[in-house]
This record gives sequence, C-alpha cells and structure tokens, in this order.
Amino acid sequence: MQTLHSVQCGARKGTGVQDQYRKVADAVAVDITTGRLRPGDRLPPLRRFARDRGIAASTAARVYQELARRGLTVGEVGRGTFVRAATTPPAGPALSDPPPLRINLELNHPAVPGQAALLAEALTGLLRTDVLDGALRPVGATGTADARASAARLLARADWRPRPDQVLFTGNGRQAISAAVAALVPPGGRLGAEELTYPVLTSLAARLGVTVVPLAMDEEGIRPDALAAAHRSAPLHAVYLQPVLHNPLSLTVPPARRAALAGTLRELDVPVVEDAVWAFLHDDVPPLAALLPERTVVVDSLSKRLAPGLTAGFAVVPDRLARPVEAAIRSGGWVPSGFALEAAARWEASGAADALVRAKRAEVEARHSLARSHLSGFATRTAARSCFCWWDLPPAWRADLFVAAAARQGIAVTPASAFTADPHRAPNAVRLGLASPERDDLARALRALADLAAAPPDGGIPA
Repeated sequence: MQTLHSVQCGARKGTGVQDQYRKVADAVAVDITTGRLRPGDRLPPLRRFARDRGIAASTAARVYQELARRGLTVGEVGRGTFVRAATTPPAGPALSDPPPLRINLELNHPAVPGQAALLAEALTGLLRTDVLDGALRPVGATGTADARASAARLLARADWRPRPDQVLFTGNGRQAISAAVAALVPPGGRLGAEELTYPVLTSLAARLGVTVVPLAMDEEGIRPDALAAAHRSAPLHAVYLQPVLHNPLSLTVPPARRAALAGTLRELDVPVVEDAVWAFLHDDVPPLAALLPERTVVVDSLSKRLAPGLTAGFAVVPDRLARPVEAAIRSGGWVPSGFALEAAARWEASGAADALVRAKRAEVEARHSLARSHLSGFATRTAARSCFCWWDLPPAWRADLFVAAAARQGIAVTPASAFTADPHRAPNAVRLGLASPERDDLARALRALADLAAAPPDGGIPA
C-alpha cells in the first residue's frame, strides 16, 4: 500500500520534472521573442537538444510539445522543428495610442489560403549559393534582361503586350507613381486626376511640389469635356488615371469612354500616368496605353497581385519618356531590389503567379457576394472583381460620425474625404476594403455596419 509520504514525494518529484521542462521551454521562448532565434530557424534534433541542455530525451520532447502548444514552433515531417513566423502583431502599443481595431476595412491586402506554400515552392532554386549571390547584387532601374522579359509577360493583358525593353523597375508601386509624376510634371506644375482618387497621389504630389487638379467624373469615369476644360483654364502637364477597377469607386471605364478620353488626351497633347495596380483582377480589359502607346506610362506592382510584403514596382514607359523616368527613379533613390525581381521572375516562370491570381479572383468574387448580400438595400457601388465597396451613407448619417461609430464597434472604415482631390468637396460616403480580414470576420463586420447604418445616429454610437 502506498503511504502518504511516498505520494507526497512522488508529487514533488513529478512537479520538479514539470518545472524543468517549463523552465527550458521558457528559456527557448525568450530566445524567440528577443530575436536570438528568428522565424524559420530550425531547432536541433531532440537528442542533441537534450544533450546540449543536460536533460532527458523525454523532457526534451515535452519542451518541444510545449513550444508548439504556445504557437512558437511548428514541426514539419521529415524536416524537423522550426521557429514559427508571428501570426499576431506584438502586443502593447504606447499608452497614448488608440487600442488596435479588431477588424480593419481600411487596408486592402488580398490573400488566399496556401499562398505562402505556393510561393515558397517556386523559390527552391533561389536558395542555391551561386543563384542567391547574383540575386543579392544591386540592380538599376532597368533590372536584368530576365526580369524585363518576365515582367512584360506578367503585365500583359487582353491584346496588350509591352516590350521588355519598355519596362523599368522601382522598389514598390508608389515609387513607380512618384517617378512617373516627377518625370512628367515639373515643380509647380499641374497634374489632372479623378475627383475621387488614390489617397497617396495627393501626398506624393505635395512632396514633389505638384498641384493636383480634380477632374469631374460620371458613372463611366472622367468626363472628356471636364478634362478639356481643366486644360484650357491652365495647361495640365499630365493626367493620373485608374481606368480599371478604380480605387475607391470600383468602376472600369467602358470602351467608348476610353476611346473618347484617348482622343481628347491626344488632341491636348497631355501624357498619362495609368495606375494598373488592380487590373490583374480584370485582365480581359486592355489598358488605355493600348490606345495611347506614345504618351502613357503604365505603373503596377507586385504587392496586390502576389503578396503585400513583396515590394517591386513597374513602369512601362514609351520610348520618348524612358530617359526622364529612369533618371527620376535614380535621383529619387527608388531603384528596386534584385532579390525581389529574381523572386518575381521565378514565380512568373513557374506558373505560381498565374495560379495565385486565379485564386485571388475567385476569393474577391466571393467577398463581393458577401458585401452585396449584407448591404442590400443601401446605396453601394462595387464590382464583382473589386476589393472595394463605396457606400453612400443614409442621409441621417455623416461620414465622420459613422467612422467613429464603426470604430467603437472595433471596425475601421475609410471616410470619403481621404479620396477627394478637392479637400473642400467630400461626398457623404465611406469606402470598405473587402480583401484583408478573414472571410468570417468580414461577414461579421458587414452585418454590424448594416445594423449601425439602419439605426439613427443618436443611438448608433454605443457607449
């Protein structure tokens, strides 16, 4: 019969073993959280880990189980145990900062399940020492011959095929826009843009000393008569347009309007910066550059098409504008990363880029259906292949109040004022980004916003 003394001793012994494996796990966790062990690092095999730490193999096994339970490591069959990439942002913003929002509909980073695995498979050859050595060398705005050929194939859509020698590279899409504007519009010059436009355009134009001129729109995009009138009042040096899946309105300029705009721009002799960053979702529509090849700079990037953390920008430039755009890239310090260009070329050649784009189109269409379903009965504008939903709010609501009320429910949305080229004229609307949250979170947010909009503002901002 077991005595009380033997039970207590056994308990103390067992507790000691538990304390030991937890202490070792805590020590490894500290190494991970402080960066001494980085995401992707492989932990030693169990027997070596046990020997190095002076513990039993069974205790080492419990350490590895505990690290996996905490979400710090992941085991891969046949390969070992690896430090896991962080799945949540680090806790603890400064006390003066607002608490993080639970569902962010301001950002728009389309992603699909299995994305990282698909991209990783195509990069196996890049890990060879000789290949990696070449990819880590600096490159200029012209990149490499392989990168130019790959980019030309990647950017082709409908019946438009850019020549590889027309492609220049930047560090990201915003830098491509900056370089094109800097090359086409002198300081103090005038840049025409849709009256609702990409918010970054106005900030980068301000840094370049360029005035953004709002151009009136209708349901088909910029009105050619408004473009001509703005140019007559004072010459425009260039025009910035988003003809396909316009951010924030989701509209795609129909063929007749595209032809009319091309005719007006040619008549006025005004060059164009065409932002095609979302066009991969609607690649059966040719760019405006197909009608105006001699005066259009097409800018694009990889961040939406492939992954938000991959920054590489493209500028497809007509021959007569190549030298000033390349000079702007160099002087702005906007040259690309050779590693990003090599990775992009491999993803294009392997078919991974095409597969990812197809998957993203299907995902975007599913999210569009959620928005249409949950916001039916409200005045919204979106498109089946768009990641945006523009919402003209009920008359009782002001956009600023609605944004504040949504934030108190843990949902971030963007007011129309963020997109106005004329800061004195903002519609009473908000834009919802549909791409970033998990699909279930998106549905929950849309339901909450619909309930909020249906209530009067006095009762719409919860305490």
